[in-house]
Amino acid sequence: MIESLLIANRGEIARRIIRTAKRLGIRAIAVHSEADAGLPFVTEADEAVNVGPANPAQSYRNVEAILAAAKSTGAQAIHPGYGFLSENADFARTVEASGLIWVGPGADAITAMGDKINARNLMAAAGVPVAPGTTDPAADLDAAVAAAAEIGYPVMVKAAAGGGGMGMGVANDEAALRTEYDKVRGFAERMFGDGSVLIERYFPRVRHVEVQILGLADGRVVALGERECSVQRRNQKLVEESPSPAVSPELRSRFLAAAVRAGEAVGYRNAGTVECLLVPRQRDFEGGGPGTEEFFFLEMNTRLQVEHPVTELVYGVDLVEEQLRVAAGLAPTFDPAALAPRGHAIELRINAEDPKRFLPGPGAITTWNEPTGSGVRVDSGYVVGNMVTPFYDSLMAKLIVSGATREEAVERAKAAVAQFEIAGPKNNLPFFAELLENAEFLSGDYDTGIVSRMR
Repeated sequence: MIESLLIANRGEIARRIIRTAKRLGIRAIAVHSEADAGLPFVTEADEAVNVGPANPAQSYRNVEAILAAAKSTGAQAIHPGYGFLSENADFARTVEASGLIWVGPGADAITAMGDKINARNLMAAAGVPVAPGTTDPAADLDAAVAAAAEIGYPVMVKAAAGGGGMGMGVANDEAALRTEYDKVRGFAERMFGDGSVLIERYFPRVRHVEVQILGLADGRVVALGERECSVQRRNQKLVEESPSPAVSPELRSRFLAAAVRAGEAVGYRNAGTVECLLVPRQRDFEGGGPGTEEFFFLEMNTRLQVEHPVTELVYGVDLVEEQLRVAAGLAPTFDPAALAPRGHAIELRINAEDPKRFLPGPGAITTWNEPTGSGVRVDSGYVVGNMVTPFYDSLMAKLIVSGATREEAVERAKAAVAQFEIAGPKNNLPFFAELLENAEFLSGDYDTGIVSRMR
């Protein structure tokens, strides 16, 4: 097993990786910016290195500083967490060229799946369903208009190199397409350094369901069930649950098989997620009950996901431990042939944001009392006295609850939300209290428009 691990990340995910590393007897090394010096992950690590100012480009995305920290501390491996450099193929190559172990998928897989158009084409060739859309970037506005006319409106205008729900727009007609194309292309050039744009069919009412995969050290790819991620604001997730209330055993079998094919198509190793759109039959929204007609590949996230804890609770695995074992060339702790979901888990992302408009609300934490009890887990990045700064993502903690049934998990979530006390920064706990009483959410028959209908 790996003996020393540098975590190239911050906040709750760094703290969570440190927890598993320590349980396994691995020396955990943290890197931090000047702004994060007082956060729990820094003090809980066996060693910590200041890698620069608050600006992520000068700290958490500073490859030279992170590699220097690894060298000075004698780190054997680097875990990138999520965000920052986690899906940067050049960083992965540099880490391995430096003689370090990269705890993640190979750089070639990251590259292959990092471009949405290339990923779509690879998946189609592997027999994974993809939505109608362009097979090459729309070179200019005229090409985008022609593609949309062939695909049929409404269409999604999407940055080929985008991620995290950014760089997307919807066009219901040509006039809107002309506006959205220029907007998305400009945003993509500024944010990703790549203005390539793809056009694909937009489905107004869909569910967002993803499959957790793990590429094992022996070359096999296995799937650890699906997660429902349809509670979103601005295309960014707020709630995840597993199993999905929309997925039948028959559909789960097809979902998981497609996800495994996706991983095998790129020789995937380590943890990753295959994200899909689940398109309901029209009658599902006319009182016909749950059920689905088709699903389409959306993208592959070549890293550990924010929402991985719901899979851990339902499948009884520690995904960070499995990542470390794959990176070390070891067999998994579980029997892939015996994987099956047990019970139900729900994750709520506790953000420092206004619960009505979801605008960031950083500030000093004056009260922080986490809920406890049966089936309650909190992965947090802060404690009382810490400052939530505007430099990074607004995620403060993840509240994860589990139960024997979805109904029990929901009841535990209600109690935990009521028990969670945060003062100082704005937070979205009031939104979750409202959601957990919402009839549409409670029925399990909801889609990605649920938050906009609530607001």
